[in-house]
Amino acid sequence: MARRAFILVEGASNMQRYVQVAQHHGFHPIILSANPTRYEYLAAKSIETIAVDTNNLDALIQECSRLGAAYEIAGITSATEFTYATVGKLCRHFELPGPNPTSIERCCDKFLQRQLLARAGIPIPAYRLATNATEIKGAAADIGLPVVLKPAVGSGSIGVRLCRNLDELAEHATYLLGEKHIWRSSPRILVEEFAQGPLYWSDVMGDEVIGVGAGDFGPPPHFVYHQWTFPAPLGDAEHKRIADVSLSCLRALGLGWGPTCIEFRWTKHGPIVIEVNPRLSGAPGPEMVQAACGVDLLTEHIKLVTGDEWNLCRSHSQIAAARFLVADSDGTLDWIDGVSRAAAIPGVIEVKLNVEPKAPIVRKGDHRDCMGYVIAASPDHALTEAILQRAVDLISWSITSFPARGAHEQICAPPSPAPTQAGEKGRS
Repeated sequence: MARRAFILVEGASNMQRYVQVAQHHGFHPIILSANPTRYEYLAAKSIETIAVDTNNLDALIQECSRLGAAYEIAGITSATEFTYATVGKLCRHFELPGPNPTSIERCCDKFLQRQLLARAGIPIPAYRLATNATEIKGAAADIGLPVVLKPAVGSGSIGVRLCRNLDELAEHATYLLGEKHIWRSSPRILVEEFAQGPLYWSDVMGDEVIGVGAGDFGPPPHFVYHQWTFPAPLGDAEHKRIADVSLSCLRALGLGWGPTCIEFRWTKHGPIVIEVNPRLSGAPGPEMVQAACGVDLLTEHIKLVTGDEWNLCRSHSQIAAARFLVADSDGTLDWIDGVSRAAAIPGVIEVKLNVEPKAPIVRKGDHRDCMGYVIAASPDHALTEAILQRAVDLISWSITSFPARGAHEQICAPPSPAPTQAGEKGRS
């Protein structure tokens, strides 16, 4: 009998977990990537990785057909939204379970997504589409400062900034329209109303809302996460409002197959939809859901992709929280200490590092600034906070500034909990 292959087309922060879960369920994971060197950590574990143009549907069909001669292809998916629509087309070609590619394409274009949500009467921030500096300035004048500038296609808060005055607006417009930001096509920029209020998101699988989480950011104008909590400390009425709006978003965008992560701000007008992402939330979102209620979203997604029967039943009820480890300076990471001690504290679920000593640290003001995270869980919100803070206090690191900026060493530790910063939520 041929081995059952589970094919992943590119990946993001959840890639390694997809591979691990697929292996646990007896599949042979195969990564298709335009740049396999991105996944050197998988190559070190002897995970099969194949170079192919993942933007070319015909090339992917040809490669999967070749693989189909040696394996039984159990399922095809992606851990990133950039290739998820192509994956939908690939699944249709091979008559495998997969998302609706048209719905995914419409959802990933944030301008078109805004139009569809507005047409359905779903509350969203005021917005305009701009392609040059003059249009950006005019849109900001129409909406009123402060505004959020972001690429119409993208994720992880890359290129997303809060612009509080005309100088910040001009500076970020110059950045987005210059050569520093990488565009997949011609520049299309959303100028959005700055929706102020607590940040929430809903995790959805199929057409079932698994739960609602809460988060906050570090200091503006960037949108770099500080902490997530799941489930959010909401009353039943507030939870129901977010769940109801989440399901309305699915109907408006033609979603409802597989995972969806929907981001909100709770303003004086109630929940405002910031973004609908047709994928799982980035790490450590799925890990927190599993710690809080026992539902492993990656496992259930893989079951769906491979045509198996899934199970979204909750096995327990806890409060999970994650603190992000973010450097406060650029330079070379000399060392990071306290990880094993933090991981040994009762109630700590995971301590994950994304960097290793001697790695260059260059802050970009987006999800790439995260050096790692700590997750804790317990039956009580205050206890979870205490466990998390105790673990984070044990972790410290040393960063030596790059020589061109004047060499000096800084001993850093994660900051204490900061007040919630309102703004755009951009996850990987």
